[in-house]
Amino acid sequence: MNQEFDGLDLVELIDLLEEVPEPPPVAMTPQTSGWIVLGLVLLAAIVVFARWFWRRWRATAYRRAALRELQLAEYDPVQIASILRRTALVAFPRPEIASLAGEEWLAFLDRSYPGSAFLTGPGRVLATAPYRGVAPSIDLARAATDWVRRHDPAAKP
Repeated sequence: MNQEFDGLDLVELIDLLEEVPEPPPVAMTPQTSGWIVLGLVLLAAIVVFARWFWRRWRATAYRRAALRELQLAEYDPVQIASILRRTALVAFPRPEIASLAGEEWLAFLDRSYPGSAFLTGPGRVLATAPYRGVAPSIDLARAATDWVRRHDPAAKP
């Protein structure tokens, strides 16, 4: 054994130990330019997606408003006819929609979404509902809800 450490107890020996040096801190920045480029591309993609989502959300606000109104209409054909007309006036060119009535209005509704509930289905009452009393119809409410959700504003009026 080493003479210099003779007679020292364990605690004194431990006190003679030197501290282990701490390693240098790990850098949190990317070390290569590839990671920086990837980060910038991901950030740009997130910004583009967020912008697209915001525009789409704002562009479909009229649909959400129409769906809320349809829920409050309680299957009343007169209110449903009014809601569909206002929704169409927002989604399609006003001059082409405002003049539609009767069969032309029903044909437009069928053309603008993937269904046929208006010319030959329960939506047929929309042509006369505003002018005479019509009984409430759950089928009409369903057809109107379906039209609001699925109509294509790019369709030709």
